Amino acid sequence: MNEIPELNVGVVGHIDHGKTTLLSRLTGKFTDTHSEELKRGITIKLGYADTTIYKEGDEYSTSLPKNGQSKGTPQRYISFIDAPGHEMLMATMLSGAAIIDAAILVIAANEGIKPQTKEHFIALQAKKIKNIIIVQNKIDLVSKEQALENYKIIKEFVKGSLAENAPIIPISAQQGINIDKLLEEICKLEIPKKETDTEPIFLIARSFDINKPGTKIQNLNGGVLGGILKKGKLKVGDEIEIKPGLSMKKANQQIYQTLTTKILSLHKGNKSVQEILPGASISIETELDPFLTKTDSLTGCLISTKNSLPEISHNVKIKSELFKEVLGTSDHKEVEPLKTKELVMLSVNTTITVGTIEKIKGNEIELNLNIPIVALKGDNLGIARNIDSHWRLIGWGEIVVGQ
Repeated sequence: MNEIPELNVGVVGHIDHGKTTLLSRLTGKFTDTHSEELKRGITIKLGYADTTIYKEGDEYSTSLPKNGQSKGTPQRYISFIDAPGHEMLMATMLSGAAIIDAAILVIAANEGIKPQTKEHFIALQAKKIKNIIIVQNKIDLVSKEQALENYKIIKEFVKGSLAENAPIIPISAQQGINIDKLLEEICKLEIPKKETDTEPIFLIARSFDINKPGTKIQNLNGGVLGGILKKGKLKVGDEIEIKPGLSMKKANQQIYQTLTTKILSLHKGNKSVQEILPGASISIETELDPFLTKTDSLTGCLISTKNSLPEISHNVKIKSELFKEVLGTSDHKEVEPLKTKELVMLSVNTTITVGTIEKIKGNEIELNLNIPIVALKGDNLGIARNIDSHWRLIGWGEIVVGQ
C-alpha cells in the first residue's frame, strides 16, 4: 500500500451541481461536517476525504478488502479536496486549487455551465492545473437528447483551453451510475514528479484542536495542522517552524510571531506514518498548544524545518497576466488594466492577502501587502479585483521577489 501512487484531486464546480454527493459516492464520506454547512447544504470550508482505488479484472472500485479477502490490486491512493462552489467563497476555492495535482470539474447536465463553473475553470488554469476530468452529473434528470446537447456545450466551452481534450464522463452521483468509469479515468491521471531532496515546504490548509471538551490535561493532544507537503520530506520528531505564524496586536500594530514546534505524529487518512513525502493530504500533530491551532487559525501558513523559511514579506513583486473578461458574473465585462494605488486580492498557496499596487512596469507590479506572506520565488498566485462588492478573479501571476 505504501508503494502505490498518491494524488490530490480537487472537486470543483457551481454550487448545487452535486460535488459533495459525488464525493460521498466515491469515498463513503460526506465532506460537509461543519454544522452551518449541513444546515445550508453547501460547502463553506475545504472538505477532505481519502480513498484507495482498486482494480480487479477490468473493474475499478473503492470498496475495501473484506475479511482479508482482496478486492483486486490497489492502484491509487487519492485525497479528494471539496472546494466550495458559492461565489462568496471564491477565496477558499483558490486555496483548494493551490494544493491539488488534478481536478474534477462537475457540471450538472440539467443546468449546464453557470457563472461559477466558468470562474472555477479559469481558476484551475490560473493555478496551472493541467490534469482535468469533466463530470457531466445528474444525467438521470435529463433526456438522452438533452444530455448530448449539454455534452456539445461543454466541448465548446473547453475548446482552446488546457482541458480541450479532457475526458467528459456522464454520471449520476445520486444513482451511482458510471462511478467506475470515473475511477478508471482518475487512475490514468499523470502523477507529478516528487522533489524530495530539498528543504520541505508544507502548505497548511486547515488547523484544528481535536480535543473534546472536558478532556483531562494529561490526555490532551497537541495542535493539529492539515495540508500537503509540496516538496522535501518530514518525519516524526522533526523540529519545524511555522510562518507567518501567530498574528497578534502590539502597540496598536499587527505583528506576526514565527512558531517553532516538534512533530509528534503524522497521519495519512486514518493511518499513522513515520515519514511523509509529497503526495496525499496529511495531518501533523504537533507540540503546539491546541488553542493556537483551533478554528483554522494557522490556515495559510507554511511549515519547514527550523530556520529554513525566508523572512515574511510585506512587499512583493509579481509578474502578472490578466484575463480578457471577468468571469463569475452574468454580464460580460472586460478586465480593465491594473492601476497604481488599486487594492487587489492575491491568493498565494493557501493564504489570501490584500495589497495596494505601488508600481507598475509592463507586466511587473509591486505591491504593499496588508497581511504579510512567505514569498517564495516562482510561486503561482491568483489576482482578484473587487467588482460590485465581490472579489472576482481577473488574472494570475508569479512571484518575482519578496522583500
